[in-house]
Amino acid sequence: MGFGEAISTCFRKYVDFSGRARRSEYWYFTLFYVIISVILGVVESAIETQILSLIVGLAFFLPSLAVSVRRMHDIDRSGWWVLIGIVPLIGWIVFIIFCCTDSKDPNRFGENPKGMTATGVAAG
Repeated sequence: MGFGEAISTCFRKYVDFSGRARRSEYWYFTLFYVIISVILGVVESAIETQILSLIVGLAFFLPSLAVSVRRMHDIDRSGWWVLIGIVPLIGWIVFIIFCCTDSKDPNRFGENPKGMTATGVAAG
């Protein structure tokens, strides 16, 4: 999954907490959010306000949460594991390790997305 496809998928599945998300989908969306945040930080320092970051943060909250839950599903973990990020340092490290873990073969959350096309049909 490419950069643009990952971003469009995450916004298309804005509040879809079911299914699975590949590593590339999660990390490209996270990269996009970081890039937007840095750009907004520069702009806001020039205009001395933080309202733009607040608006973008609210707009990205649900899709970020949804893609994180789908990422946990991809490694056959409950979506509740995203709450481990609440625990400072250790929780963050564990969550990053989970997000870097490769997809598991078909599990209780569906088929492995590596074998799927963009339309959700099995490739091959």
